[in-house]
Amino acid sequence: MIARGKNASDLFPAVVKNVACKNIEVKKLVYVYLVRYAEEQQDLALLSISTFQRGLKDPNQLIRASALRVLSSIRVTIIVPIMMLAIKEAASDMSPYVRKTAAHAIPKLHSLDPEQKDQLIEVIEKLLADKTTLVAGSVVMAFEEVCPDRIDLIHKNYRKLCNLLIDVEEWGQVVIINMLTRYARTQFLNPNINEEEDKKAEPATLAKRKPYVMDPDHRLLLRNTKPLLQSRNAAVVMAVAQLYFHLAPKAEVGIIAKALVRLMRSHSEVQYVVLQNVATMSIKRRGMFEPYLKSFYIRSTDPTQIKVLKLEVLTNLANETNISTILREFQTYIKSMDKDFVAASIQAIGRCATNIGEVRDTCLNGLVQLLSNRDELVVAESVVVIKKLLQMQPEQHSDIIKHMAKLIDNIQVPMARASILWLIGEYCEHVPKIAPDVLRKMAKSFTNEEDIVKLQIINLAAKLYLTNSKQSKLLTQYVLNLAKYDQNYDIRDRARFIRQLIVPTDKSGALSKYAKKLFLALKPAPVLESPFKDRDHFQLGSLSHLLNAKAAGYQELPNWPESAPDPSVRNVEVKDSVCAERTVLTGPEGAGVLLLQTTRGSSNMQDLPKKLLISLFHRMSHVLLHHSHSEQSSSAEDRKRGRKAVKNQKSASESESESESSESEEESEEESEEESESDTNVRKKRVRLDWNRIPAYYFMNTLHYIQYTTLAPSGSIKMYELLHRIKGEGLAVEYCFSRQPFSPEPNMVAVQIQFTNNTNSETKNLHIEDPRLQSGMRIREFAEIGLQPSESVTVVMGIDFCDSTQAANFQLCTHTRKFFVSIQPPVGELMTPAFLTENDFKKEQGKLMGMNEILEKLTLGEKCVNEHVIVERVTATANLSRVPCGSDKECRFAGKTVSSGCLVLVTVTTKEGGGAQLTVNCEKMLIGTMLVKDILQALSQ
Repeated sequence: MIARGKNASDLFPAVVKNVACKNIEVKKLVYVYLVRYAEEQQDLALLSISTFQRGLKDPNQLIRASALRVLSSIRVTIIVPIMMLAIKEAASDMSPYVRKTAAHAIPKLHSLDPEQKDQLIEVIEKLLADKTTLVAGSVVMAFEEVCPDRIDLIHKNYRKLCNLLIDVEEWGQVVIINMLTRYARTQFLNPNINEEEDKKAEPATLAKRKPYVMDPDHRLLLRNTKPLLQSRNAAVVMAVAQLYFHLAPKAEVGIIAKALVRLMRSHSEVQYVVLQNVATMSIKRRGMFEPYLKSFYIRSTDPTQIKVLKLEVLTNLANETNISTILREFQTYIKSMDKDFVAASIQAIGRCATNIGEVRDTCLNGLVQLLSNRDELVVAESVVVIKKLLQMQPEQHSDIIKHMAKLIDNIQVPMARASILWLIGEYCEHVPKIAPDVLRKMAKSFTNEEDIVKLQIINLAAKLYLTNSKQSKLLTQYVLNLAKYDQNYDIRDRARFIRQLIVPTDKSGALSKYAKKLFLALKPAPVLESPFKDRDHFQLGSLSHLLNAKAAGYQELPNWPESAPDPSVRNVEVKDSVCAERTVLTGPEGAGVLLLQTTRGSSNMQDLPKKLLISLFHRMSHVLLHHSHSEQSSSAEDRKRGRKAVKNQKSASESESESESSESEEESEEESEEESESDTNVRKKRVRLDWNRIPAYYFMNTLHYIQYTTLAPSGSIKMYELLHRIKGEGLAVEYCFSRQPFSPEPNMVAVQIQFTNNTNSETKNLHIEDPRLQSGMRIREFAEIGLQPSESVTVVMGIDFCDSTQAANFQLCTHTRKFFVSIQPPVGELMTPAFLTENDFKKEQGKLMGMNEILEKLTLGEKCVNEHVIVERVTATANLSRVPCGSDKECRFAGKTVSSGCLVLVTVTTKEGGGAQLTVNCEKMLIGTMLVKDILQALSQ
């Protein structure tokens, strides 16, 4: 019923009872209904307030969001504290969808109780720091509604918003772009300031002036919004266009023209808004749209308002080079059946004649020819435009004035008749014989004329009385007597005023002496300007610009600052990131130990401090000794040793930190002492260290950063063919994803490429050219190499796939040939291992529920008989690390996407009968879906 527009408010009591229903689908529908009618039935909605509060704790994110939405729709001040508490909790929710709903609720609460503004600003500040694209647009909208003047909240989040902009949903992009436009106008210098000063400054001043250097943050905004000109949403394109118009250097503004012209193929409503803005832009940036002149030609199917706006743009674009083309186009438009459009076309011709002196006579002659048109409206509009043109050079066009005087009997449009009478009266000295006769005819029909015509008849009579009183004295008195008793008080007042001014009597004042100077003074020629000339002080794309009046809620576009504000306010303090590095220490039986070294930047064994390595070996020795003795002791003694081991670990870590700060000479002495003591202890105990018998949980429980694992054989890395030796004329190229960090840029995937020269000649200048990449992708090329006959060389290059499986296409070039090749990554190679504890895994998994979680049931393949095979297949499919787990039936893996660092969590839960359940948690749902597909295929074989 609601979807069909019917009123369902009478059913409110019956529907609200179902709010406690346990069925999720029913509960969703109830919440949708309540959002619609909660404001109308506030008393009944208040009865269910406790149910809404319980809904805020529901495991389902959609229910939590719907409960908050209903709660914020109840416009009763008594529940303001409850709403505030709910918004604060939702702002910290694990689900970005719920946080987005919290941002939507903020303006509602602010309008209900403005006194809560300070607390709401704290919530806005917290949500502005959110890194999720789903939340960004909504919180900026709340910022604009509640505290648009608090620019200090944007400083720390400015760069993040610029970088997130490309991934935010479309309407959020519009809000963010408009906000950033105003922000940039307060924080950066005018990029066109030098051009504006050039017009005013003297040469000596220009020589001393410093060149303008654009702020990097200003450039960041322009660079990150440019791709959005290709958006499918017209509002986004318009928002970017206004940003470039208001913020970009003059040389860069031109790129928006093509995008705006593309929007003119949209619906008429979109065309209307776009053309309004183009009309304003074309006044100051005429050259920007000149290449697209034909795009503004008018079609017969265009609505009248679109036609008029296109005429406005064509008139603004007219110059000496294209005026002949535009005038030919205007002549065609005059034949249209649309009268309003014809009138606008004639006015456009008049404006072109005013602005371009070379075609003034041509336009005037063309308009005079229109005076013989059968259409009265065309003639009337032509008369009005001719009147304005004749004011510029009246003495040269007395013939035209005479011709127009003869048309006074045929033209019935009041404005046109008034224009002819004004022309004859103003230039009566040029037509001394015709003017009195026209006054005679007008005096006869005075009582039947419109008010605007009557006023011009009185003016004509007064001017003739002053210049040719012999022929027009009696006619003037007759007209003034008729006007004296007219129904319109304006005409009566005008008649009395003029009689006292031009007809001298004893009671006449001093003004009568200056009657001629008053009536026959030279009038300035009218300036025909575009109605869009001064609209650019409104922000383009806004409702205020469309209406040419300040609308409610409009925020003024700030002026550029005189001097650049401090750019350091946008610097964000980045905490030193702690990354986990992998170092392998192999044991005697071929097994390995994976050490997680907490370092900053060291990437191999040589970078590790020698003291730390020795300390780690000794700790492992203690673990092995404890394990050996535990097999021969009771469980109580084992628990005691466990507690002692923990104490030993703490003391060892403390002594390690102290020893690391000592000088190198002391370290070497201590190392040798520890080594000898360790060897002695081992000999005394006579325990054989059997690495294969040590379970993995001993390493995790005793040393939280040591994990036991088996090394994957080096041959397991899959090689892909990039160029076959036949197609490459003897040059064979293979590549693989080495799964090693790409040291020059950590956000890139390392691709190892092997070149083999199968020819008898040398291959020179082997390099990459012409990379053809999707938007956002980058490539780090390898240095140019050469190959001797039968030689093989391996190089490493980096590719930023932007968390996408789109192929990177490029040319592989030698000194003689070019080969088109492409590298397409499997989704599992877009990741890098992330090392988490069991608690951290559960905590992060809890944050990635709902839409970020994918569950699939599967049947394990015949070869997946044990945990080792499952781990091997999952890690072969995706570059993930194993996460410790207390359950034998679960295997957990964790990783991060290389480009954006989004967490990827994988859980494989085995069940009886060969069944299993695969769970993937990832913020990027597309990557999660593709990863599920690949892992399912690997485990099912």
